[in-house]
Amino acid sequence: MYELSIMWDWLAFAVRWLHVITAIAWIGSSFYFIALDLGLRKADDLPEGAHGEEWQVHGGGFYHVRKYLVAPAAMPEHLTWFKWESYSTWLSGAAMLMIVYWAGGELYLIDANKADLALWQGILISALSLAVGWIIYDWLCKNGLKNYPTALMVILFALLVAMGWGYNQIFTGRAMMLHLGAFTATIMTANVFFIIMPNQRIVVADLQAGRKPDPKYGKIAKLRSTHNNYLTLPVVFLMLSNHYPLAFASEYNWLIAALVFLMGVTIRHYFNTTHARAGNPIWTWPATVILFILIMWLSTLGGAGSDTREEAALSERQMIFANAAGFEEAQDIILGRCSMCHAAEPVYDGIRRAPKNVHLETTADITAFAKQIYLQSGRSTAMPPANVTWMEEDERRAIVEWYRAAMDDMPLRLALN
Repeated sequence: MYELSIMWDWLAFAVRWLHVITAIAWIGSSFYFIALDLGLRKADDLPEGAHGEEWQVHGGGFYHVRKYLVAPAAMPEHLTWFKWESYSTWLSGAAMLMIVYWAGGELYLIDANKADLALWQGILISALSLAVGWIIYDWLCKNGLKNYPTALMVILFALLVAMGWGYNQIFTGRAMMLHLGAFTATIMTANVFFIIMPNQRIVVADLQAGRKPDPKYGKIAKLRSTHNNYLTLPVVFLMLSNHYPLAFASEYNWLIAALVFLMGVTIRHYFNTTHARAGNPIWTWPATVILFILIMWLSTLGGAGSDTREEAALSERQMIFANAAGFEEAQDIILGRCSMCHAAEPVYDGIRRAPKNVHLETTADITAFAKQIYLQSGRSTAMPPANVTWMEEDERRAIVEWYRAAMDDMPLRLALN
């Protein structure tokens, strides 16, 4: 039974790897086409209907790219569609959400100090919030605000801030950041699936039928593509945030996320303006620095919060670990080798906050993170880093034996958490 932990961790690693690869493909193509679109130039020899052209050099060759604002006069023989990068990124991200935050929900999803919810309720809120977010956003885009893009962006920002605050009332800090990223990424991928691609198919169908395409479809798709462009950088930050407790474990983590969205706007505005050769908005640099300083300041305010459970709130799974043979020995080892860093007030030089906000000071802490302790200190030497506390091999074996004993007593329904 204990080998399930290794298999499950490798599955999570594989899905994370896939997610990173597909995200690179999607973000890379998005950045390329935004820069290409903004850098187009007029030329005297452009064919009818062409909006602009760009000459580029890469990989030892020259590329001549032309853009048609609506469509060319005739359907080309070969047409490359850019869609699977977006779909694959969202699907792999959804799989990660299920593996890490749903299957491991008792540890990573629900914060019992914030909301007294059953795991199934937290999962339901997690799933429904992503769908509801797209419905609200899509309604806003289709009801008058499409003619006021700046106002629409401000309202979208307000919606994202409200969602971050709402998530933080229920979920752990990690889950709040991750879900806000998933919420935003769902809007971005839904833009591609429900708006951009269908509109492009309408244009292609008109070309094939010999009809002149309506330019409104390109304008609608352009609005959604612009939103995706400005949301990309904040999503990357939110996906990486679970490695940095100063971001997710702060009392004001939802405000930090809000400022990150503003940083995304200033950074993208700089690059969009320079790509369009419309100037050099130097003001965006100090604005971004100021926002980042505000983020660092917010991370120091208030308490760090807690992503662990109190001693009196041991779950059924934690009780099995606490009662398993070898727990007392393993606990002594963990307290002696790990808790100087993984504590509410770390005593190891240079450590101001527990790495990833993981505390290993109580029975509740240790049993909650049993799987991580087993994988990182028992089956591998990842922790302590560089073995700075001199954990011995027989101590690592003791941790493995304790974990195996607990897993032998573990019902299958609890084994993957």
